[in-house]
Parts: sequence; structure tokens; C-alpha cells
Amino acid sequence: MTEDTERPGTAIVPTERHTTVQPDGSVEGYRAGRTLPVRVELARQLRRRRTRLSLGFLVVLPVLLLIAFQVGSGSQGGRSLADTASSSGLNFAVFTLFASTNFLLVVVVALFFGDTVASEASWSSLKYLLAAPVPRSRLLRRKAVVSAILSGVGLLLLTAVALGVGLLWYGGGDLLTPTGEALPFPVGVASLAVAAAYLAVHLTWIAGLSLWLGVNTDAPLGAVGGAVLVSILSQILDQITALGDLRAYLPTHYATAYSYLLSSDVDWTSMARGAFSGLAYATVFTALAIWRFRRKDITS
Repeated sequence: MTEDTERPGTAIVPTERHTTVQPDGSVEGYRAGRTLPVRVELARQLRRRRTRLSLGFLVVLPVLLLIAFQVGSGSQGGRSLADTASSSGLNFAVFTLFASTNFLLVVVVALFFGDTVASEASWSSLKYLLAAPVPRSRLLRRKAVVSAILSGVGLLLLTAVALGVGLLWYGGGDLLTPTGEALPFPVGVASLAVAAAYLAVHLTWIAGLSLWLGVNTDAPLGAVGGAVLVSILSQILDQITALGDLRAYLPTHYATAYSYLLSSDVDWTSMARGAFSGLAYATVFTALAIWRFRRKDITS
């Protein structure tokens, strides 16, 4: 046993620590730029079940479409994308991308962007993240960046797996277009890559809308469903020819403008307008999301 050498009547006085408070209210050593790194938020999102299921479904979809084409016994004598999907691996990949544009990819992007803030609010963990302390603008920016990464990975997975499955099953022939042209394989691959890049830019409008809805509610399904509902409504209105030139202002009007790539003489006008439309809507919705999130009460 060791004998206690402390003399009776003496007291240990704790050393007082002085914390320097900066003019902005932060303590010494605090750096807002070091809070919530992208890798940390990305790891958090990758551990979520909805992320794994969404990315997994995008990988499985081309296989399901391949099975559908093999099981189906209908004649394919036309020139539509569905009719020529089994003519080559490139055609199969283009059809998969085209079939996913107006709904599946919209749902995936809306899920990643609309759920990222709303889910934290529904779990009551948003206020603890901000108490880290993570500045609100930085938290929203980091979550948007990670959502963009996941959306981009999802689009890349869908395109790459569809092309791989198509090449494995149908071979690497020319890309047959609905107009009857045959684009060489290298040109077809380049067209497919540009189409995917165009979609990544155009779908920014649904990303901005979902982010804005997500900071306005603590119900993730409400934010995701609201964004998808707006997309469906826009597509319905786009079918009304009586609206005339007003349809060009709908966010989904140029969703499939990349179809002009399926020609030897590419018309870039519609894709340029579609990219501008998507970015313009995304800018407005993102600005609204930032404005709302900075003023939102997250303590309740």
C-alpha cells in the first residue's frame, strides 16, 4: 500500500483555464472551415440504408431490363429506342438511360437532396449537428455536395452497368438511331457519355427544388414526394400543346434533349437551353433553400 502524503487541512486548488473568446463569439482554436468534412458526411450517408438501396437498384435495373427483353416475345421491327434496344450494347444503354430519365433518376436525385436535411430534422439530430458548432451555411453546403456526389455516382453506375450488360449480351455493334443512321462505336460511346453529362446538369433543378423543400419540413417523404410531384405536373403540362411557347419554360421540357445526339448532325441548341434551364431553376431554388435554412428555427 502507498501512504497518502497529503497533509490534513490542505486542499487541492484546480488550475483555472482561461478561454479566449474571439470577436465573432467563437473560442480560440475553433475553425469553422474544419467542421463537418465532406468525407465524414459522405461516410454517414453511405451507411444509410436508403443510400445503399438506391444505388443498388440503379445497378440492378439494367439486368431487369435485359431479362424483360429476353422474356418478351413481341416483334421489334420499328425504329424506336425500345425496338432497337437489343440491336447492340450501345442501343441497350441508351434505352436504359432514356427509360430512366423522366421518373427514376428524378426520384433518386430528389431522395438524396430532399432527405438529407429533412431526415436530420425528423430525428431531432439537426440541432446537435449545428451545436458542434457547424455553421448553417457550411452544413447545408456540405450536405448538398455529398448529395451531388451520390447522385452523380448513381447516374454513372446506371450508365456504366447498362453499357457493360449490353456489351456483354448484345455485343459492341454500331449505335442505330431512330432515323435509321448507324453511328460507329466510338462515336456512340462519346454520345452516351455526353448524354449522361447533360442529364447531370439538367437534373440540378430537381436537386435545388428538393433541397429547398427539405429545409422547409421535417418529413423526408414530403420533401421527396413534393419534388417528384412537381416533376410529374411539369411533364403533364408539357403535353398540352395549347400552351405553345410557354412550355419551354417548364423545367422538364428539355429533359430528353440529349436525344439529338442520336444523329450524325447534332443540334446543340436544345441541350444548351436545357442545361441553362436546369441551372437557372437550381440557382433560384438553392438560394431559397439557403435563405430559409439560415432563418429556420431548429431548436424545437
